Amino acid sequence: MIPTAQRLFVAGHRGMVGAALLRAIEKHGFAKATLTATRADLDLTRQADVEAFLHRERPDTVIVAAARVGGIHANAAYPADFAYDNLAIALNLVHAAHLTGVGRLLFLGSSCIYPKFAPQPIAEEALLTGALEPTNEAYAIAKIAGLKLCEYHRRQHGRLFHAVMPCNLYGPGDNYHPENSHVIPGLIRRFHEAKAARAPEVAIWGTGTPRREFLHVDDLAEACLHLLQLDDPPDLANAGSGEDLPILELAALIAEIVGYEGEIRADPARPDGTPRKLMDSSRLFATGWRPAISLRDGLAGAYHDFLERTEAGAPREA
Repeated sequence: MIPTAQRLFVAGHRGMVGAALLRAIEKHGFAKATLTATRADLDLTRQADVEAFLHRERPDTVIVAAARVGGIHANAAYPADFAYDNLAIALNLVHAAHLTGVGRLLFLGSSCIYPKFAPQPIAEEALLTGALEPTNEAYAIAKIAGLKLCEYHRRQHGRLFHAVMPCNLYGPGDNYHPENSHVIPGLIRRFHEAKAARAPEVAIWGTGTPRREFLHVDDLAEACLHLLQLDDPPDLANAGSGEDLPILELAALIAEIVGYEGEIRADPARPDGTPRKLMDSSRLFATGWRPAISLRDGLAGAYHDFLERTEAGAPREA
């Protein structure tokens, strides 16, 4: 890769995606200077603070990887918090980047921006063609607003602001909270604890029939740097693996990797969420990018990361 950024600001560098971006940036020498700021140093929900930071630091490229994230339970329990925080982060960073002359900005969204019953696989054109999944509607609305603001700044002001929509992500540094995590880290923790306790069974949320697509976070980081090197990137590009599988099959694979030998039981009293969510990533694939990490290899690495973090004290739970 050829370095394209003189001063690159990664917003959200302590999160799973942000940390993966820093690894990829260092690996490829993508930027001459990489800027970061902790939450204590910069509150991204405060407009004046964001503008002052970008005016002072003058990055030429910004990656918006900061977000308030969580699984079905967290999104359903705290919709006001998810809506406000993610709207504020998106609006403040995109608008301040324009005001301070940032030349390029990549905004990270989520596959939940698409309608619950979008045709499969989901193409970028499905955006705003139907109702969202209610359990994560607040998060989705905030992400839609952010990517649309990028599109509008590009159209009105000529700023090279664009967006990437990853499918479900997993990998090193994930959130292993017992209730607020996403499906893969949640299952890793539950199967690990069940193995240690010699529990006879593990119940998974829902019927186990919904199909999901997963992408390793290091693959996403490579996709982001790839998009930042394109002279004329799409306004919006999906980033996925191109393959999906039922949640019950995913659970069985994680149990095998963890070494749990008990029964896996579906709990249909719990919500399933969207029945299927497979991304059409052909727009991104056509530019020359493809994921490199298989699901089995990625899950094995994620479990290794969980074990290392557990041995070091405690896995991340926020």
